[in-house]
Amino acid sequence: MMDPRFRKMVALAIPAIVVGVAAALVLLVVVLAANLLQHFLWQVLPPKFGATATTWWWILGMLTLTGLAVGLVVRFAPGHAGPDPATVSLFGPPTPIVVLPGLALALVLALAGGVSLGPENPIIAIIVGLTVAIGAKLMPRVPAKGWVMLAAAGTIGAMFGTPVAAALLFSEMVASDKEKEAPVWDQLFAPLVAAGSGALTMSQFEELDFSLAVTPYLNPTIADIGTGMLVALAAVVIGMVAVWLFPLLHRFFLSLKHPVLALTLGGFLLGILGLVGGPITMFKGLGEMKTLASTASQYDATGLALIVVIKLVAVLISATCGFRGGRIFPLVFVGVAFGLLVHQLFPAVPMALTVACAVLGFTLVATRDGWLSLFMGAVMIPGIELLPLLCLAILPAWLALAGRAEMQIKAMPEPTKGT
Repeated sequence: MMDPRFRKMVALAIPAIVVGVAAALVLLVVVLAANLLQHFLWQVLPPKFGATATTWWWILGMLTLTGLAVGLVVRFAPGHAGPDPATVSLFGPPTPIVVLPGLALALVLALAGGVSLGPENPIIAIIVGLTVAIGAKLMPRVPAKGWVMLAAAGTIGAMFGTPVAAALLFSEMVASDKEKEAPVWDQLFAPLVAAGSGALTMSQFEELDFSLAVTPYLNPTIADIGTGMLVALAAVVIGMVAVWLFPLLHRFFLSLKHPVLALTLGGFLLGILGLVGGPITMFKGLGEMKTLASTASQYDATGLALIVVIKLVAVLISATCGFRGGRIFPLVFVGVAFGLLVHQLFPAVPMALTVACAVLGFTLVATRDGWLSLFMGAVMIPGIELLPLLCLAILPAWLALAGRAEMQIKAMPEPTKGT
């Protein structure tokens, strides 16, 4: 006789595999569309106008037009392309399926146009919305929350190329769910299947490697524990300045009372920042942080500090004016730049240590999730020698953030005319 727990987990295994594979394929399609459009806008098109991707008027014009295009989508697409991105977290309730085409288009335009946001929040919303809508018809006995967990886990597994990030995130979620009496690993079984399927599917098409070209951390010392704590705390302090500015900028753009105007202005401001910081401070930051790490010797402390400030301001503007996208990946880039800056100022401190702890701190500010922050800090550096140190370095940073405001608008503002 099979135990009921066994039957329940096995019954969800096949749907979890299907959802994980489908999540990876949807992610691949969106990323491919964005990459192709980005190549066209920044490589193919500029020479036809006597420009390059670094020509000042091309950067300013392209980001302004991107804001205008996304603004038109947000204003006129069915469902108005989802909720205000400044008010949503990594996970949220299922998005109505009528909203998803506009949300996908707004995401692709933002990614291709050079906006400083990542794909994580919208792509999770898109895949969760599709999964809940289809799953409810095919297997109505499975609750909507179950489909949400499978879709989110599959997407995270595909996005990071490993189910580890999903396991860390969902272990905290299910452990805090007091309504469930099942063991944590019973609740994690189906999401891990989905995450593993998503990661394996993604690996067949693209090799995801987040590690940077920095010297591995091989000789831990007691002094490095204190140094790592200080770097993570410094990253948290800088990140909290951005958190404090977040609602102020959001209220400013909201006061414009029209998404097309707010997004066009936001795109123009991003263009100004792009002129000052260059292409390295644009886009979602994944490829750019690898470039920055491999060319760090070409920057002095002033140059790296400028990159940190410009990218952080770009993330604030992108996330508050209405662009659809996530804040984790661009803030990871800020962490990499800040870690390189600390190493530049204090060359005796290993670069691997400063970068990992800075990434940990900024991810913590962005997500308030200790597990994901540890994962991002560890995955940036080859090897696992830093992991024990990161587990200690995160503790003062976590205490410093206890009860602090988050980079998210909690209360939805009243709708305004034209939105």
